[in-house]
Parts: sequence; C-alpha cells; structure tokens
Amino acid sequence: MTKALFTDDAYMQQCQATIISINADGGIILDQTVFYPTGGGQPGDSGVLVTNDGIEIKINTVIKDKINGEIIHIPEENQPSLEIDANVTAKIDWDKRFTYMRMHSAMHILCAVVPCGVTGGQVGYKKSRLDFDIGEHTLDKVEITAAMNEIIAGNHDITAQWISDSELDANPDLVRTMSVQPPRGAGKIRLLKIGGDIDLQPCGGTHVINTSEIGEVIISKIENKGKRNRRVNIIFA
Repeated sequence: MTKALFTDDAYMQQCQATIISINADGGIILDQTVFYPTGGGQPGDSGVLVTNDGIEIKINTVIKDKINGEIIHIPEENQPSLEIDANVTAKIDWDKRFTYMRMHSAMHILCAVVPCGVTGGQVGYKKSRLDFDIGEHTLDKVEITAAMNEIIAGNHDITAQWISDSELDANPDLVRTMSVQPPRGAGKIRLLKIGGDIDLQPCGGTHVINTSEIGEVIISKIENKGKRNRRVNIIFA
C-alpha cells in the first residue's frame, strides 16, 4: 500500500516515488506520496508527477480506493503516458495545500467553540463550513468570530497522536461528527489535538502546526438548514 507521507509531515511538498501500478482508468499508484486524497471533507491535492527526463504529468484529482485503501493519482486528459516501475518526483501545489491546512485547522477551532454535534462539513479554498445540530443553543457569528480569533492568536500547538480502535470505543465523546464515524480496522486512529485542552478529535487530514499560522478568520454567515441544523461558514479575513 502507498505510504502516505503527509500523515506524519503535512509540510512535505515533494518526494521521490516509484510507480507500482496503473489501473484500467489510467490512475497512478505510487509506493509513497505527498498527495492527500479527497476525504474527511478535505479536497485532494493537485500538482505534478515529474519523470527523470523532466516530463510533467498534471494531477488534479487524487482519491483513495474504498476497497483496498490505495491512493490513486488521476492525470488530466491528454497527459504523457507513464510505465510501471518508473521513478518520478511527486510535487503538490503548495499554496493550495497550505490554504486547506489553515482552513481545516480553523474548522477544528470552530468545532471547539460551538458545543454542538457536527452533522456535516466541507473544507474549501476560499470558504469552509460546518453544519451543527444546535438543539436549544443559539449561535451568534460575532461572538463565534471573536472566540475563534482569540484561540488562533494564542499560538497553540497543533499535534497528532494515535489511539487504538478499542480506546476510541471507550471514549465515544471524542467523535464530534454525528453522520460519519472514523475509519476502523487499521488498528490505530489518528487524533488531532489543539493546545492543552482546546480540541481533541479523530482526523486524518492535513493541518498547520500552530494556530498562529491560520490567520484571522470571520464567520461570514450562519444559515438555517432545518429546525435544529445550522450551517456556519468561515472565510479568511
């Protein structure tokens, strides 16, 4: 299976890799990669695979196979063909990735500020959103904005740690998403931690290492999506 280098180092922008398989649809599977595949509400990376001869193959779609978990790099149309066992340099669009990292980390802070269950979410380049089952709570975008920016300005470290499936089962409150459960079966689950006790929950996405890197944010809109559901939209200031 492809080694997902972004799991341990989200700041790695390129790596050397070998093509281990090409599927029937032309999807490229590498022995290791810095490309994050679409999942967990976060879009997949885009970038290029560069051959030893300097030929670039543009990659705009990266997915994970639901059956075997392989990370599949899908080239744009009319790209040069590659062969199995060829060596390439995998390079991501760093500006896009770093924006997604900042956004995703901001969403975890939003999750910490709003004490409600999460029913959905999406990381975006210019705007992101989380949907909450608010119950009896009321949400104020000015108050949420102020609370988030106070945390962001606090220079809190963002770190990852691992627990077993059984440890997660024993601590169900760690899971904030009501509609999607963390994937089990691999023997361990990655938790993302912000500061000492600001937020701790399962997440396989890419994040910044300190809240100060996120920058100032604004809650641009809170939308009514049902009797109990509210959609909270975030943008960068």
